[in-house]
Amino acid sequence: MKIVPKNAAAFSMNALPNLTLSGSWVATALHDIVEKINAIPTTNKLNIIADGSGVEALDMSGAWVMQSLLSRLQTQGNSITLTGFKPEFAERLKVVTDEFNSHANVESNVEKKLPTALEHLGMSVTTTLKEAKDLLGFVGEVSLVLVASLAHPSRIRWRPILFNIREAGLNAIPIVGILAFLLGVVVAYQSADQLRHYGANIFVVDLIGISMLREFSPLIAAIIIAGRSGSAYAAQIGTMSVTEEIDAMRILGIAPIEMLVLPKLIGLAISLPLLTVWADMLGILGGMLTARAQLDVSFVDFVSRLVKAVEMTTYTVGLGKAFVFAFIITMIGCFQGFRAKGGADNVGRQTTRSVVQSIFLVIVADALFSILFSILEI
Repeated sequence: MKIVPKNAAAFSMNALPNLTLSGSWVATALHDIVEKINAIPTTNKLNIIADGSGVEALDMSGAWVMQSLLSRLQTQGNSITLTGFKPEFAERLKVVTDEFNSHANVESNVEKKLPTALEHLGMSVTTTLKEAKDLLGFVGEVSLVLVASLAHPSRIRWRPILFNIREAGLNAIPIVGILAFLLGVVVAYQSADQLRHYGANIFVVDLIGISMLREFSPLIAAIIIAGRSGSAYAAQIGTMSVTEEIDAMRILGIAPIEMLVLPKLIGLAISLPLLTVWADMLGILGGMLTARAQLDVSFVDFVSRLVKAVEMTTYTVGLGKAFVFAFIITMIGCFQGFRAKGGADNVGRQTTRSVVQSIFLVIVADALFSILFSILEI
């Protein structure tokens, strides 16, 4: 095989294992040398001597192409010995060869070394701890801005707050009410058979009243808002982060947390307790109708027993939970939104993470509240 164009990079291989390099191996004279390199026939386990005495010029582009030729022969199992190169050409080719080999080693390590199950667990724990640390810092930053805003009420933006109250609270009334009503029906219906066996029909009031006001109403409202509004917070802020609108706000001297996070936090802190009250009413109404149909408990008897069974602390505990759940949902949604970067795919991923983490932390907080109230006998 022999390829020797005039004034161009060239190489030739004799029947013997010799490789002759000649011509100008520079960017402007390489022409179609790459295609010719790819057309080299397969050779196996030869000791090839590469003679570079005919090389007239060699730049970094030519050295890279020449190294690709030598590497192609080496990958076929041949050994390469360089000879005849001018010192400056040999040094240039050595630099490219070292860089070429470093890239090959990195790629081979990435391909061959897959993380073990223990390493994967360790990386996951490390990532989770780092994210928890960043979240704690974000909560602290928001708390400082909130305290500063409360100290100067004139800085609070009431129009965005009212907008968030409408979006997160008013527009969520139908779905929260329907689900709370159905939940009250389910609780009363599932307990009806057991209570009927013992002649304790009237105690369905205690079961519905305490469970709805203390546990189910704030929890179901928080879960719905986490999926409905928490995801919207993450998507909105994430999109602004990707399109660099948040960076533009900082350049203009507008604090993103004060502009984007505080109205959502205050709006949801007002909306979620009110939605919890609404869920309490609809849940008890559903239980009342089911108790009347399944256990023959009249509406008058139901209301009379409800006043005796439900204490004021039961009602206030549910409202207190709702306030904390609102804080959790807002923090997680906004935090994941600020972490979005890259493009739409990452925004969608952070939105999903915000919903999952919000629901998870709401349930964890509810469990911790139950333990705490049990210890305090509340």
